Amino acid sequence: MKVGIFGSEYQVGKLSLIRHLFEKLYALEAKVYVDITFYTFLAEQLQYAPPVEGLLTETEPLDLDIALSVGGDGTFLRTAARINKQRIPILGINTGRLGFLADINSSEIENTLEEISKNYFKTEERSLLHLHTGNEAADNHSYALNEIAIMKRDSSSMITIHTFLDEKYLTSYQSDGLVVATPTGSTAYSLSVNGPILVPQSRSFVLSPIAPHSLNVRPLVIPDSIDIRLQVESRSDTFLVALDGRSEVYSAGTELRISRAEHTTQVIKRHNHTFYETLREKLMWGADVRKHTSQ
Repeated sequence: MKVGIFGSEYQVGKLSLIRHLFEKLYALEAKVYVDITFYTFLAEQLQYAPPVEGLLTETEPLDLDIALSVGGDGTFLRTAARINKQRIPILGINTGRLGFLADINSSEIENTLEEISKNYFKTEERSLLHLHTGNEAADNHSYALNEIAIMKRDSSSMITIHTFLDEKYLTSYQSDGLVVATPTGSTAYSLSVNGPILVPQSRSFVLSPIAPHSLNVRPLVIPDSIDIRLQVESRSDTFLVALDGRSEVYSAGTELRISRAEHTTQVIKRHNHTFYETLREKLMWGADVRKHTSQ
């Protein structure tokens, strides 16, 4: 089993967990490859240089059976961007805080890796967004697993986002921005601006305005087969577009087109893990705070 490890560089206090991860992989006789940036962090910051089969660089294709993302959801998103169109399933090991995508905690590492070595796991196909700007070179890497957010920049003034769905006019959002989210991203930025939660298998996207000027503008769920076209007006003549947190500045007048990507991201899940369980544990879904305050 060829395993690639990608990790966050903000894990100074996680050496024992990371060492345990490597030791378990060695015990399972896995061939271990490590992202070169993460390996440099381990060697220089944690003084831990585990033996590996090789280092993974940005310029070479990945020949892996699975990828391990060690960190939080941000690390998982960066790992997914690195995997890109290669059909390599990703397991998220949580060393961060909430961990919706990276939902394997430290106590589960050993059992989870044993299950994977026996091919006892499931994979979920997660849809992605694809941003088209007319720049072919940039568009080839403009994918987002969580969301594409269009936001104001360097100004207190709102922006206006003229929105068309399959070339039919929807509305002109006057707001601080607009979040276009996948079902995976419905529990991320979109949720923080009052967007609905979508189950991962939903064939939908959600449009969630950020601080809209009008109170009658609400998040909208649409089929993911719809093509979205956006025209942005800004007093500063620029605006920001963030794909899973990776941001770029665009000039006002740039037309944005967003559609479902042709490829998906494969997410590894244990058989005893469900999305509904994650909702209950991570978001305290349905929890009655009165039971805790009365004790």
